[in-house]
Amino acid sequence: MASRATQYRTVAAASFEQRAEPRHAVRLSRAEMRRTGKGTFDAQLHDISIYGCRVSCAQKPPVGERIWVRLADGPPIAAATIWCGDGFVGCRFDVPINRALVRSLTIGIAVVES
Repeated sequence: MASRATQYRTVAAASFEQRAEPRHAVRLSRAEMRRTGKGTFDAQLHDISIYGCRVSCAQKPPVGERIWVRLADGPPIAAATIWCGDGFVGCRFDVPINRALVRSLTIGIAVVES
């Protein structure tokens, strides 16, 4: 049973972080993207997890569009745009990528909190 003193105790706000895996800042920032039926274009990779990444690029694919992302001269990774805003595009990979690839892109870099 709660006492009268605890009735008005302040509680810290809940975290709104909904990612299943933490995002990591990247060492390699160059990426290449391709939209369906369009040519490739350069993008700047900002952070990555096994489930997705955040990039900035001149072309802003609409939310829900199918895209392919190429990281570190590897094979294209199928993804979908989840959000666009503040000059960034959030992408979710169709299939989680290998943790070794994430590690190779982020070795020695701290986890991104925001």
